[in-house]
Amino acid sequence: MNQSREDLESRVERLRSAGAAVQLRGNRIGLEKEGLRASATGHLATSPHPRALGSALTHPYITTDFSEALLELITPPNSRVDEVLGFLADLHAYVYRHLGDELIWGTSMPCVLEGGAGIPLAYYGTSNAGTMKTVYRRGLGNRYGRTMQVIAGLHFNFSFADGFLDLYRCLHGTGDEVTAFRSEAQMGMIRNLQRIGWLVPYLFGASPAVCSSFVRGRETDLQVFDPYTLYYPFATSLRMGDIGYQNRQEEGTGMKASYDSLDSYVRSLTWAIETPCPQYEKIGVKVGERYEQLNANVLQIENEYYSTVRPKQSTEWMERPTLALRRRGIRYVELRSPDINIFEPVGITAEQIRFLETLMLYCLILDSPRIDARERREIDENQVLTAHRGREPGLALSRLREGVPLRVWASEILDDMIAVAELLDGVSDGPHVQSVERQREKVVEPDATPSARILAMMREGQEGFFSFARRLTEAHRETLGQHRIDPEREALLKRLSRESIAQQEAIEAADDCSFDEFLADYFGQGRAIASEGAGTASALGLRESDETPADV
Repeated sequence: MNQSREDLESRVERLRSAGAAVQLRGNRIGLEKEGLRASATGHLATSPHPRALGSALTHPYITTDFSEALLELITPPNSRVDEVLGFLADLHAYVYRHLGDELIWGTSMPCVLEGGAGIPLAYYGTSNAGTMKTVYRRGLGNRYGRTMQVIAGLHFNFSFADGFLDLYRCLHGTGDEVTAFRSEAQMGMIRNLQRIGWLVPYLFGASPAVCSSFVRGRETDLQVFDPYTLYYPFATSLRMGDIGYQNRQEEGTGMKASYDSLDSYVRSLTWAIETPCPQYEKIGVKVGERYEQLNANVLQIENEYYSTVRPKQSTEWMERPTLALRRRGIRYVELRSPDINIFEPVGITAEQIRFLETLMLYCLILDSPRIDARERREIDENQVLTAHRGREPGLALSRLREGVPLRVWASEILDDMIAVAELLDGVSDGPHVQSVERQREKVVEPDATPSARILAMMREGQEGFFSFARRLTEAHRETLGQHRIDPEREALLKRLSRESIAQQEAIEAADDCSFDEFLADYFGQGRAIASEGAGTASALGLRESDETPADV
């Protein structure tokens, strides 16, 4: 990534001259926002997913993630930022109408926990498909612990307009087939997003502290803020650090997804899903009459692999995501590193969205050589350093084997991004440019970052993480309670809630084999598709479509 600014600006100018600004208006953005349901006292809710919200198995916009208490709200892709945020606000308001006195916890790090055993797994009904989703989550809990799985995040799903990608391909003068070119270009973008991905937790990290109940029974080097709060003084995002969810089996198996190409990415995940792991074999798969995990391999399914950014393709019914990627290439890219913004009722702002869109285009345009083993270690180390110590004066990261101050590197990136932001805006002082300019303030003055603001407010109010988070969460509930839902959207959500329950019942009624047979047939698909070169990576695509990208 040692690319001169002159070269970058030359590429931007070529795009501008070719009319890229108009085509880029068709870019599409979708959000997946997680949030724990908490009781009025701030403890993890143990009540079931409200039936009035529909079926978590089949509802396209309102579902659950790891736990029955971990809500996941999904917006359909849209080219307008205000429409995306409006849909997300409507979802929050609609959900709150059916939560009674419960709260949607407003931070990434969870509310008060009573240990992993008290965290209920998400339940999706009695169908084989629903059972598979619950068993997968039981496996995650057995492998990594349940507390790690209730950390909430915000996933930014992004796809370039087809017209822009066609134009971009023409400017490259390549003879590559359209789908192959798009996948290769976006894999390059993903590699660059990893290289400078530490910038996201620095700018938007909002989890510098955690309730001590989260780490109960574990040794850490976190410092004591008060009797109920642990923190690092210069942390930006504990969620993205060592105490967050990671595939720790990598340390023993050498598992690391390859981003050299889409094919190598699929093959590396396939290896992990097909390769037994002695550590997980000790857990067992079917113990008595209960499945403890889907299998005892390095990964149960590909979505278990933790990564800050992933290539995605919309799936057909029960189609494996890796098979979808193999068949149709990359449809969109999922950036998973943003924390929930505690200062906003819906967890993200228009400014953040526009900055992330600018970052995506910037990383696409840059050269993107393959990542070797040494650079991979640099990427991982830079992420943890920024998560734990990002605001520390003089902190240096590693770039191509040389130390460079974080603030210097961040300033260079933001300077380079201005030309890209101008291309997106079509003018020199539009909203994308302003979003980049606003981030400069956080580099010059780290106290302006969300993580620093959180700690400052906790000190000023003499309150720990729990009290601070609960106070702002309650304020968000009041704000969202006054939000007027678009009438047509409210009618849509009511209809989808009813229809999703009927869909779940139909799926349950249609089952014609045991779960043992269902699971064997499901994983047996790998043999049936071997001729296509696809691996046996799997996930339930029950909600995935062009309109509702979502995780298993």
